[in-house]
Amino acid sequence: MGEVARGAGRHAEAERHFARALVLLQRAGRAESALAMAALNGLGMVHKYQGRFVEGRSAYRSALAIARSRFAEGHPAFATLYHNLGGIEHAHGRFARALPLARHGLAIRERSLGSGHLEVARDRAAIAAILDGLGRHAEAEALHREALSSFRRRWPARRHDAAVTLANLAACLHAQGSVAEAERLADEAAALSRAVLGESHPETRLARANLAAIRVARERASVTAEPV
Repeated sequence: MGEVARGAGRHAEAERHFARALVLLQRAGRAESALAMAALNGLGMVHKYQGRFVEGRSAYRSALAIARSRFAEGHPAFATLYHNLGGIEHAHGRFARALPLARHGLAIRERSLGSGHLEVARDRAAIAAILDGLGRHAEAEALHREALSSFRRRWPARRHDAAVTLANLAACLHAQGSVAEAERLADEAAALSRAVLGESHPETRLARANLAAIRVARERASVTAEPV
Protein backbone atom coordinates (compact mmCIF):
# COMPACT_ATOMS: atom_id res chain seq x y z
CA MET A 1 0.00 0.00 0.00
CA GLY A 2 2.90 2.33 0.72
CA GLU A 3 4.42 1.68 -2.69
CA VAL A 4 1.09 2.19 -4.44
CA ALA A 5 0.55 5.51 -2.66
CA ARG A 6 4.12 6.62 -3.34
CA GLY A 7 3.79 5.77 -7.03
CA ALA A 8 0.62 7.86 -7.21
CA GLY A 9 2.34 10.83 -5.58
CA ARG A 10 0.31 10.55 -2.33
CA HIS A 11 3.35 11.01 -0.14
CA ALA A 12 1.69 11.60 3.23
CA GLU A 13 -0.39 8.44 2.80
CA ALA A 14 2.67 6.46 1.71
CA GLU A 15 4.60 7.65 4.76
CA ARG A 16 1.86 6.39 7.07
CA HIS A 17 1.86 2.94 5.46
CA PHE A 18 5.65 2.57 5.54
CA ALA A 19 5.82 3.73 9.16
CA ARG A 20 3.04 1.32 10.15
CA ALA A 21 4.82 -1.54 8.38
CA LEU A 22 7.99 -0.82 10.34
CA VAL A 23 6.07 -0.85 13.63
CA LEU A 24 4.47 -4.20 12.79
CA LEU A 25 7.81 -5.69 11.75
CA GLN A 26 9.39 -4.47 14.98
CA ARG A 27 6.63 -6.14 17.02
CA ALA A 28 7.08 -9.36 15.06
CA GLY A 29 10.82 -9.41 15.73
CA ARG A 30 11.63 -8.75 12.08
CA ALA A 31 13.15 -5.30 12.34
CA GLU A 32 16.26 -6.52 10.49
CA SER A 33 14.38 -8.33 7.73
CA ALA A 34 14.40 -7.70 4.00
CA LEU A 35 10.84 -6.36 4.37
CA ALA A 36 12.03 -3.80 6.90
CA MET A 37 14.82 -2.81 4.52
CA ALA A 38 12.26 -2.30 1.74
CA ALA A 39 9.99 -0.24 4.02
CA LEU A 40 12.89 1.97 5.07
CA ASN A 41 13.92 2.44 1.47
CA GLY A 42 10.35 3.44 0.57
CA LEU A 43 10.24 5.83 3.50
CA GLY A 44 13.50 7.40 2.37
CA MET A 45 12.04 8.00 -1.09
CA VAL A 46 8.94 9.63 0.37
CA HIS A 47 11.00 11.91 2.60
CA LYS A 48 13.10 12.94 -0.40
CA TYR A 49 9.97 13.98 -2.31
CA GLN A 50 8.80 15.88 0.76
CA GLY A 51 12.11 17.74 1.03
CA ARG A 52 12.86 16.11 4.39
CA PHE A 53 16.41 15.23 3.46
CA VAL A 54 17.84 14.52 6.91
CA GLU A 55 15.06 12.02 7.69
CA GLY A 56 15.29 10.48 4.24
CA ARG A 57 19.05 10.05 4.51
CA SER A 58 18.59 8.40 7.91
CA ALA A 59 16.02 5.95 6.51
CA TYR A 60 18.31 4.99 3.64
CA ARG A 61 21.26 4.50 5.97
CA SER A 62 19.18 2.26 8.24
CA ALA A 63 18.20 0.21 5.18
CA LEU A 64 21.87 0.03 4.19
CA ALA A 65 22.79 -1.26 7.67
CA ILE A 66 20.24 -4.06 7.27
CA ALA A 67 21.64 -4.91 3.83
CA ARG A 68 25.14 -5.15 5.28
CA SER A 69 23.88 -7.53 7.97
CA ARG A 70 22.15 -9.80 5.46
CA PHE A 71 24.07 -9.71 2.19
CA ALA A 72 27.62 -9.78 0.91
CA GLU A 73 28.93 -6.52 -0.53
CA GLY A 74 28.06 -6.48 -4.22
CA HIS A 75 24.50 -7.77 -3.78
CA PRO A 76 22.04 -5.90 -6.06
CA ALA A 77 20.30 -4.45 -2.99
CA PHE A 78 23.36 -2.27 -2.41
CA ALA A 79 23.11 -0.81 -5.91
CA THR A 80 19.57 0.40 -5.22
CA LEU A 81 20.46 1.88 -1.86
CA TYR A 82 23.55 3.70 -3.12
CA HIS A 83 21.53 4.96 -6.08
CA ASN A 84 18.92 6.33 -3.67
CA LEU A 85 21.49 7.82 -1.29
CA GLY A 86 23.02 9.60 -4.27
CA GLY A 87 19.54 10.72 -5.27
CA ILE A 88 18.77 12.34 -1.94
CA GLU A 89 22.11 14.15 -1.91
CA HIS A 90 21.32 15.35 -5.43
CA ALA A 91 17.86 16.54 -4.37
CA HIS A 92 19.50 18.35 -1.43
CA GLY A 93 21.85 20.13 -3.83
CA ARG A 94 24.93 18.34 -2.50
CA PHE A 95 26.16 17.20 -5.89
CA ALA A 96 29.77 16.48 -4.94
CA ARG A 97 28.55 14.06 -2.26
CA ALA A 98 26.00 12.52 -4.59
CA LEU A 99 28.37 11.62 -7.42
CA PRO A 100 30.56 8.96 -5.69
CA LEU A 101 27.49 7.30 -4.16
CA ALA A 102 25.73 7.10 -7.51
CA ARG A 103 28.85 5.82 -9.24
CA HIS A 104 29.36 3.16 -6.58
CA GLY A 105 25.78 1.98 -7.11
CA LEU A 106 26.35 1.88 -10.88
CA ALA A 107 29.49 -0.23 -10.49
CA ILE A 108 27.65 -2.78 -8.34
CA ARG A 109 24.72 -2.87 -10.75
CA GLU A 110 26.92 -3.39 -13.80
CA ARG A 111 28.77 -6.26 -12.11
CA SER A 112 25.57 -7.98 -11.06
CA LEU A 113 23.29 -7.31 -14.06
CA GLY A 114 25.52 -6.40 -17.01
CA SER A 115 26.04 -3.09 -18.77
CA GLY A 116 22.96 -3.41 -21.00
CA HIS A 117 20.38 -3.83 -18.23
CA LEU A 118 17.64 -1.22 -17.86
CA GLU A 119 18.47 -0.61 -14.20
CA VAL A 120 21.99 0.27 -15.33
CA ALA A 121 20.45 2.82 -17.70
CA ARG A 122 18.54 4.31 -14.75
CA ASP A 123 21.77 4.61 -12.79
CA ARG A 124 23.45 6.37 -15.70
CA ALA A 125 20.52 8.76 -16.01
CA ALA A 126 20.85 9.58 -12.30
CA ILE A 127 24.57 10.28 -12.69
CA ALA A 128 23.80 12.52 -15.67
CA ALA A 129 21.47 14.61 -13.50
CA ILE A 130 24.17 14.95 -10.85
CA LEU A 131 26.73 16.02 -13.47
CA ASP A 132 24.26 18.68 -14.60
CA GLY A 133 24.18 19.95 -11.03
CA LEU A 134 27.97 20.19 -11.09
CA GLY A 135 27.85 22.18 -14.33
CA ARG A 136 29.39 19.36 -16.37
CA HIS A 137 26.71 19.56 -19.03
CA ALA A 138 28.54 17.98 -21.96
CA GLU A 139 29.25 14.82 -19.93
CA ALA A 140 25.70 14.85 -18.65
CA GLU A 141 24.18 15.20 -22.12
CA ALA A 142 25.97 12.10 -23.41
CA LEU A 143 24.69 10.01 -20.48
CA HIS A 144 21.15 11.42 -20.77
CA ARG A 145 21.02 10.48 -24.46
CA GLU A 146 22.44 7.01 -23.82
CA ALA A 147 19.87 6.32 -21.09
CA LEU A 148 17.01 7.72 -23.17
CA SER A 149 17.97 5.44 -26.07
CA SER A 150 17.80 2.43 -23.72
CA PHE A 151 14.37 3.43 -22.42
CA ARG A 152 12.99 4.02 -25.92
CA ARG A 153 14.13 0.56 -27.02
CA ARG A 154 11.97 -0.94 -24.24
CA TRP A 155 8.90 1.12 -25.09
CA PRO A 156 6.28 1.32 -23.62
CA ALA A 157 7.40 -0.42 -20.41
CA ARG A 158 9.82 2.40 -19.55
CA ARG A 159 7.66 5.40 -20.42
CA HIS A 160 8.05 6.89 -16.94
CA ASP A 161 11.86 6.63 -17.05
CA ALA A 162 11.78 8.13 -20.54
CA ALA A 163 9.68 11.07 -19.32
CA VAL A 164 12.08 11.85 -16.47
CA THR A 165 15.12 11.55 -18.74
CA LEU A 166 13.53 13.72 -21.42
CA ALA A 167 12.90 16.44 -18.83
CA ASN A 168 16.46 16.25 -17.54
CA LEU A 169 17.94 16.27 -21.05
CA ALA A 170 15.80 19.29 -21.89
CA ALA A 171 17.17 21.16 -18.87
CA CYS A 172 20.71 20.13 -19.81
CA LEU A 173 20.30 21.40 -23.37
CA HIS A 174 18.70 24.62 -22.17
CA ALA A 175 21.72 25.23 -19.93
CA GLN A 176 23.95 24.85 -22.99
CA GLY A 177 21.87 27.26 -25.08
CA SER A 178 20.09 24.68 -27.29
CA VAL A 179 16.72 26.26 -26.57
CA ALA A 180 14.67 24.93 -29.49
CA GLU A 181 15.54 21.28 -28.85
CA ALA A 182 15.16 21.82 -25.10
CA GLU A 183 11.62 23.14 -25.57
CA ARG A 184 10.67 20.27 -27.88
CA LEU A 185 11.94 17.64 -25.43
CA ALA A 186 10.37 19.38 -22.42
CA ASP A 187 7.04 19.41 -24.25
CA GLU A 188 7.38 15.68 -24.97
CA ALA A 189 8.33 15.02 -21.33
CA ALA A 190 5.27 16.87 -20.02
CA ALA A 191 2.92 15.04 -22.40
CA LEU A 192 4.42 11.67 -21.54
CA SER A 193 4.29 12.33 -17.81
CA ARG A 194 0.64 13.32 -18.12
CA ALA A 195 -0.13 10.10 -20.01
CA VAL A 196 1.72 7.86 -17.55
CA LEU A 197 1.03 9.51 -14.20
CA GLY A 198 -2.02 11.70 -14.71
CA GLU A 199 -2.61 15.44 -14.74
CA SER A 200 -2.46 15.97 -10.97
CA HIS A 201 0.68 13.96 -10.19
CA PRO A 202 3.53 16.07 -8.71
CA GLU A 203 5.93 14.93 -11.45
CA THR A 204 3.47 16.03 -14.15
CA ARG A 205 3.11 19.44 -12.53
CA LEU A 206 6.90 19.74 -12.32
CA ALA A 207 7.29 18.75 -15.99
CA ARG A 208 4.75 21.41 -17.00
CA ALA A 209 6.53 24.01 -14.86
CA ASN A 210 9.87 23.16 -16.47
CA LEU A 211 8.36 23.52 -19.94
CA ALA A 212 6.84 26.85 -18.99
CA ALA A 213 10.19 28.09 -17.64
CA ILE A 214 11.95 27.20 -20.90
CA ARG A 215 9.26 28.95 -22.94
CA VAL A 216 9.43 32.08 -20.79
CA ALA A 217 13.23 32.16 -21.12
CA ARG A 218 12.96 31.76 -24.92
CA GLU A 219 10.38 34.53 -25.20
CA ARG A 220 12.47 36.88 -23.06
CA ALA A 221 15.53 36.14 -25.15
CA SER A 222 13.51 36.83 -28.31
CA VAL A 223 12.32 40.19 -26.98
CA THR A 224 15.85 41.15 -25.93
CA ALA A 225 17.19 40.23 -29.36
CA GLU A 226 14.68 42.48 -31.21
CA PRO A 227 16.18 45.70 -32.55
CA VAL A 228 15.19 48.90 -30.77
